[in-house]
Amino acid sequence: MAYLMVGLAAMPALAGMAIEEVKTSSGIKAWLVPDYSLPIITIRFAFRGGSAQDPSGKEGLVNLMTGLFEEGAGDLESDAFQERLDDAGAEMFFKAGRDAVYGYIRVLADRKDDAFELLRLAVEQPRFDQAPVDRIRAQIVSGILAEANDPEMAAHVAWMKAIYGDHPYSRRPEGTEQTLAAVKTSDLKALHKRILARSNLTIAAVGAIDPGTLKRDLDHIFGGLPATSSLTPVTDKVPKLGRAIRVPYDLPQEQLSLAYPGISRKDPQFFAAYLMNQILGGDSFTSRLWNEVREKRGLAYGIHTTLVNNDHASALVINTGTRPDRAAETLSLIRTEVRRMSEEGVSEDELKAAKKKLIGGYAIDNLSSSSAIAATLVEIQLEDRGINYIERRKQLIQAVTVEDVRAVAKQLLSADPTVMIVGPPLKETKG
Repeated sequence: MAYLMVGLAAMPALAGMAIEEVKTSSGIKAWLVPDYSLPIITIRFAFRGGSAQDPSGKEGLVNLMTGLFEEGAGDLESDAFQERLDDAGAEMFFKAGRDAVYGYIRVLADRKDDAFELLRLAVEQPRFDQAPVDRIRAQIVSGILAEANDPEMAAHVAWMKAIYGDHPYSRRPEGTEQTLAAVKTSDLKALHKRILARSNLTIAAVGAIDPGTLKRDLDHIFGGLPATSSLTPVTDKVPKLGRAIRVPYDLPQEQLSLAYPGISRKDPQFFAAYLMNQILGGDSFTSRLWNEVREKRGLAYGIHTTLVNNDHASALVINTGTRPDRAAETLSLIRTEVRRMSEEGVSEDELKAAKKKLIGGYAIDNLSSSSAIAATLVEIQLEDRGINYIERRKQLIQAVTVEDVRAVAKQLLSADPTVMIVGPPLKETKG
């Protein structure tokens, strides 16, 4: 068994947090953080294969499926299942990501057996009865129709199509009214058999449970699933760059988005890029773009850069909003600051401050509750970073030099970005 000790001064109940890897008799692996400060057990899990697995013409299938796991399972129809869940005093939910289907359950330790049996039924024997299918589908379609005239949604759809083309990432995870109408119960059942399997299952548990008990419970919950999944291969995709997209809307502000090349989390230079992003626009109040765009000129209320990392595509994205008559100036200034970083890199003082912020804020952002810890441990496993990642993360960040940041800045920020403007048409001014 592997262990990792992590000091968390801000969290007395989880100070000296120990992560233990357990493996059940059916081969299921999980990471466990025992914590008896409260009589609660939290389990988060993920099955690789999210909305990117939607068949063409039936987009929204995975999302619809996740909305139905609590709508009847085994011998329990929807109402009976919900009543049993309420009686157990448990929280349970499922959601679809682009690359995985996520699940969660939280329950008092002395009520776990009833709750875990319901979770077993939900993942192993969902009913997909027609009435709940029609009801959940109608709810999703209602949301889609409500967003039909939302400029932000229109912009998002245009943006994803522009940078990802025909790749599955370009499609709306919730689908469309037409694609959802094409979904049949047989599609849901076939998808469930393809995705939910032990081979693509990742689990983290936090709370009042010992390793032996957890092993038995995990075998009970997930042991009846198929041994292997049958996922449709998804190709890697480099976002399309050098494009200009305009989405005309009569808005009080111009919304600006820029996409530059990204970097995989497995790339040796990822943490150099992570720190570069923090200095460029990752910190809302001290970054270069914040200071130049917001503080010095008052061109925007906020501006932010993000390293977007999916399993099959990565990008560095900049987002801001400004007055229509200042949009060209704002865009020119962003380009200038990006070019300056690509050519000059960062200073020692900037890098030192970014390291301090990213190391110091990690526990607050990712380890502040049992649910947050479990979610973080699931993501670390999905990214194959190893059980000692939380400890190594600090070392990896501290090892980055200004030369590393300069090299990765030149690599990522020298490209001609794709630019999207949402709002009244305007002429772009290049810096």
